[in-house]
Amino acid sequence: MRGWRAIGRNRRVRFIKVFLPCIICQSASADKDQVTARQWLDNMNRAMKTLNFQGTVIFMKNGQLDTMKYQHSVENGVEQERLASLNSPMREVTRKSSEVTCVFKETSQKVVNHHPLDSSFIVNVPQNTENLEKYYQLGLSGQESIAMLPTQIVSVQPSDELRYPRKIWVDTQHFLPLKVEVYNFDGTILEQVVFTDLTTEASMEPRTGHVDENNFHVKHIHATQAEPFDNATFLLKNWPAGFEPVFFIRNSIQQSQKAVDHLLISDGFSTVSVYLEAKESQGLSGLHTLGSVNSFSKVIGDTQFTVLGEVPAKTVELIADGIALR
Repeated sequence: MRGWRAIGRNRRVRFIKVFLPCIICQSASADKDQVTARQWLDNMNRAMKTLNFQGTVIFMKNGQLDTMKYQHSVENGVEQERLASLNSPMREVTRKSSEVTCVFKETSQKVVNHHPLDSSFIVNVPQNTENLEKYYQLGLSGQESIAMLPTQIVSVQPSDELRYPRKIWVDTQHFLPLKVEVYNFDGTILEQVVFTDLTTEASMEPRTGHVDENNFHVKHIHATQAEPFDNATFLLKNWPAGFEPVFFIRNSIQQSQKAVDHLLISDGFSTVSVYLEAKESQGLSGLHTLGSVNSFSKVIGDTQFTVLGEVPAKTVELIADGIALR
């Protein structure tokens, strides 16, 4: 009898050893399922601001594919990103906080953009998601593997037709965005960013194939500080709910006497720029479309206005219709 009892206890122990990990996994999965779409985005925001990671990224935009090496690092709270092309035209783009430098190796040109907006090369996400669900319906759309890593798909569906739908594939371990797709309203993909491989805890590596940039022709863009929004010489009377002014600057471009005022508004996902400049000859007017980017131009007196952004055509038309000089 004691022998049978011992056998029974051993069987129960083996049963517990075998099935306990499954129970733990199911519990962890349940906890993961309880994370809301908004919390996934908040976790992703934090991960992108604090982690070191790198990989190969494919950008699809306007029907063109571009494969680049990507690196992200954080030192003393300052972010740095680098994109290096793997195919011609050979170029390298580096962002350190809000300063973006583009090096075109084949033409020996270097462009430094002193930009007031600090935004990622991979994906734009609102830093404050508290009011996001007033303008977007956030949801979870299943799981998929990207770059051999498990991800949670977060769907971002606008509540109006003034911004594009999108999906973000978020790495379930580190909360990094491994894939982003922006869609037209008929479901076609307007643009896509996808990692083919990813490693974390990688510091920024030295540049490969470094060239002497002292011999490059250097051009500085947006070399002025942002000014108060009220300093703009024009008003925007119409814009979609949820958009807020981000900055207003008077562009200073070396070797150019032409001044261009630039006002930018954003809802966190989508950004729209309004440019003001002196009219040349007949000026430009009407709608222009290139992939996900729409622009609408109009002339008021001797002033040329252009509204441009990765938003639907009706959005740039709405904003342009509400422009007025102060």
